[in-house]
Amino acid sequence: MREPTLLPVFGRLAVKPPVAIVATPVISRKMKNGVARMREGISSHGGLALKVCVVLWTVVLLAAVFFILQA
Repeated sequence: MREPTLLPVFGRLAVKPPVAIVATPVISRKMKNGVARMREGISSHGGLALKVCVVLWTVVLLAAVFFILQA
């Protein structure tokens, strides 16, 4: 006995239309205020503030690695 051909289940030729998903980050008010204050500080003090932030971030990161390796 011959088996029937398989028919597409989801629409024409089994092709689903693409679904657009837009992910929006969820940020609290406190975080938004902090980000706004940081932007204002960086824009008012120029490149020096950015350099200081990068140096501080690097020091914190290296300190964290140092303490993790000491444990």
